[in-house]
Amino acid sequence: MRRPERLAEVLRAEVTEIVGYELEDPRLQAVTVTDVRVSENLREAKVFVVVHGDDKEIKEALKALQNAATFVRQKVALNLDLRHAPLINFVRDTVEENAVRVQELLEEIHLTDS
Repeated sequence: MRRPERLAEVLRAEVTEIVGYELEDPRLQAVTVTDVRVSENLREAKVFVVVHGDDKEIKEALKALQNAATFVRQKVALNLDLRHAPLINFVRDTVEENAVRVQELLEEIHLTDS
């Protein structure tokens, strides 16, 4: 396994802990970290999150995550003993939402064929 992939796995576990247990923002209670992708030069990390709620709650949670990104980066550097922690960017993961929508469409097609 390449170094960016190994770092991504460790980052996912660490960011999940920080977001889940150390950030006390109530807007982040419905946030789940699903994946992390680290750039080849290890300087940037995209943290994919699923946020449950309506559009307003999702926007508020993403805003809170972006505001906490510096804190999360500092905690990651400290907890993982990294000299240079990657810049963290939180991104909404829409794969789960798309899968639900595809399933609904398939069921709709199945019902109209019957």
